[in-house]
Amino acid sequence: MRATEGRAPRRRVDARSTAERITVAGRVVLGAGEGSLEQIAAEAGVGIATLYRHFPNREAIVRAVLEDILETDLLPLIERAADSPHPRQSLHGIATRLLDLIAEEKGLVTFASNFTDVAVDILQRFSESLHPLLLRAQEQGEVRRDLTQDDIPRFLVMAVAGLAIPGSTPALRARFTALLFDSLNPANATPLPPVVPEEGDLRTAVGNIART
Repeated sequence: MRATEGRAPRRRVDARSTAERITVAGRVVLGAGEGSLEQIAAEAGVGIATLYRHFPNREAIVRAVLEDILETDLLPLIERAADSPHPRQSLHGIATRLLDLIAEEKGLVTFASNFTDVAVDILQRFSESLHPLLLRAQEQGEVRRDLTQDDIPRFLVMAVAGLAIPGSTPALRARFTALLFDSLNPANATPLPPVVPEEGDLRTAVGNIART
């Protein structure tokens, strides 16, 4: 029994290591442009059957790559911004960096047909890390007070859907991110209407825009 108990953790570590290699390979392949699951498997040094055991579809790859982007590239930036004297400026910088990171993965947005759905799910969890910055920005009068934590992922996904697309440039993203952030300015802001539950699904709204 002890030998069996000793082997199980090693199998889990091996599985996690394989999943991590596939995720890294996904970033490499998608960062170069359009790719396929077969290319990702080859880059990771695994067979396609092994890839499917860990990631059964394209959406699972996109989810893993997005999580890796946020955890390895963006969360350290958020942690450094924790004591920033200008939280709104920090939020702006984080949003700009997020768009740049996603745009750098040239094939990521188009790799899965429901990229928006995956991005909403990931950013909803990610928004909890931004909430303290939002509260400080509101306390300092830099961000409108009727903005909520639930608004953050919706706001970011609108930016991603419109700006983190193939062909966009850093200058273009910076220009329109500045315009978006002006909508957070409390001065002369029109009070936000309440969200009607059946109309609050951003996945549906952005998905409809993408199909038009």
